Amino acid sequence: ARGALDAAQERLRAAWRGFDTARDGLAHFGPPATDRDDVAAAWNTLVDWAAGQAERRRAERVGLATAVADAETAAAAVEKRIGGLLTAAGLPPADDPVHAVAVARERAEADRRRIEERREQAGELRRQRDEHERQARTARALAGHLRANNFERWLLAEALDLLVDGASGILRELSNGQYDLVHDKGEFSVVDHHDAGLRRAVRTLSGGETFQASLALALALSEQLAGMSTTAASLESIVLDEGFGTLDAATLDTVAATLESLAARGDRMVGVVTHVPALAERIPVRYEVRKDARTARVERTGL
Repeated sequence: ARGALDAAQERLRAAWRGFDTARDGLAHFGPPATDRDDVAAAWNTLVDWAAGQAERRRAERVGLATAVADAETAAAAVEKRIGGLLTAAGLPPADDPVHAVAVARERAEADRRRIEERREQAGELRRQRDEHERQARTARALAGHLRANNFERWLLAEALDLLVDGASGILRELSNGQYDLVHDKGEFSVVDHHDAGLRRAVRTLSGGETFQASLALALALSEQLAGMSTTAASLESIVLDEGFGTLDAATLDTVAATLESLAARGDRMVGVVTHVPALAERIPVRYEVRKDARTARVERTGL
């Protein structure tokens, strides 16, 4: 009896080993939990579960086969599209398109860097070209100016520009900001800021305004001559003799006010030669020339 019991227990252990081997083979399908007290019940439970799983999977097999076929079709389409992209990019067909694309990308990056370097070189060459062209234009202009006739004309034009620019500032001050003096090829004009910046010829100025413009040119010329002197020369006085007797009262008043403004600047002495008493009376220091039949004398009047 003991021998029979031992043999039966050995057969039971063998049965459990067989069961565990079978169940382990199905482990990835997720078999149900096992009752370790009854090997027959455990086998029945496992067999019933396996039959159910087989039936269910047979029912799903058609749909899964269709899904696999669809996936293979989609993969073929993607592969064809990748091949088209590689062909469009000028790459030969490859067994490993990822590696081929990576290599092509590295080459494209290297080409891009070379193009950027060449663009920078091209920009530098363009800058050098522009500088050479500028120097060439300057050289051509100098060559034209240094001809005997052109150089003199150029110097005169530059001197006239400086003269008119200086005279314009003086005229603006004498006219209380009303006029600027300009010129175009030697033709003088004024810009009237009291008339919306209208430009008009100097012949349209009144007598007093013409005097102011002439005085501005004379003062600018004196400053320019002093500046061009090779020594430290300065013109500290100016004497005006413009025939004041021909001016009407309004023009004479403008002339007198201009002279008073000029004298008030204090940078030079202003002398006036006049026979007009109304103008002479507005000059603080006067020297009158008196003469009789035999002699003439100079007397100081005023302050």
